[in-house]
Amino acid sequence: MTSMKTDQGVERGIDLLRDPQYNKSTAFTETEREAFGLTGLLPSGVDSVDTQVRRVLQQLGDKPTDLERYIYLIGLLDNDETLFYKVVMSDPARFLPIVYDPTVGEACLKFGHIFRRPRGMYLSVRHRGRMAEVLSNWPSRDVRVICVSSGGRILGLGDLGANGMGIPIGKLQLYTACAACPPDVLLPIHMDIGTTNQSLINDPLYLGLRQPRITDDEVDEVMDEFVDAVQEVFPGCCMHFADWKGTDAMRLLARYRDNVSCYNDDIQGTGGVTVAGLMSALRVTRGKLSDQRVLFLGAGSAGIGIANLIASAMTLEGLSE
Repeated sequence: MTSMKTDQGVERGIDLLRDPQYNKSTAFTETEREAFGLTGLLPSGVDSVDTQVRRVLQQLGDKPTDLERYIYLIGLLDNDETLFYKVVMSDPARFLPIVYDPTVGEACLKFGHIFRRPRGMYLSVRHRGRMAEVLSNWPSRDVRVICVSSGGRILGLGDLGANGMGIPIGKLQLYTACAACPPDVLLPIHMDIGTTNQSLINDPLYLGLRQPRITDDEVDEVMDEFVDAVQEVFPGCCMHFADWKGTDAMRLLARYRDNVSCYNDDIQGTGGVTVAGLMSALRVTRGKLSDQRVLFLGAGSAGIGIANLIASAMTLEGLSE
């Protein structure tokens, strides 16, 4: 059957079953199957979404490791977005650690080896001079949030280059699962600036550029063009910087924060959550933040972000900078 658009703006027939945004698989009713040319393309039984969830949970229970469950769930996301999020939110405490941290760390380490289907966009230093043109290849102009990473500092695993794409994908899944943001307005992007990880460059299944990381000045030039291109192609879009190398993270945030809608969750998000936790604890002890002494282990982007926000909060209680 040839593909055509219905009044609802979705495909017919096999094309509809291959569209994860609209596919309901065995949950299509008899009426929908007739209307959308699906008769004969699905088993006779019509499932409720709850029955579909039970089937997925049973299949997940047969997987031996969380990485296998991650791979299965990403496959489900590629097939039926609605069912994926229904499963994840059926038990967030169980599934969020699978679709994101800590399992996503192992998934990033093995990204090129477990790769099934591309998600999001992949830009690189080779696209200099045509960033807007490349971004225009994305099929939707209604993009509200972009999560972009160079893969330069993935969790506690160091520079994973293109393998770090699992982070923007996973973070934006949390936007939908936890805040009900429509997935079609979220765009994960990997910005490939090379890698310092020689083992990745030597890996025959690595999917990124096989070249050393570019200099800081070149990173700034690439990102200046990227940020301008985002404003051109997706006006008003918020940029979420995630898991960049520490010095890159702080420099890029300072470079753009006063001019465009952007934030860095490692610096600002982690800082905000930590300070909120301290303030909540101090309500119990009836203490003041400005009277506390805080010890940090290391000075990564998260640690410095936390320290800066604690210092700002202390100044609100009367301390000088």
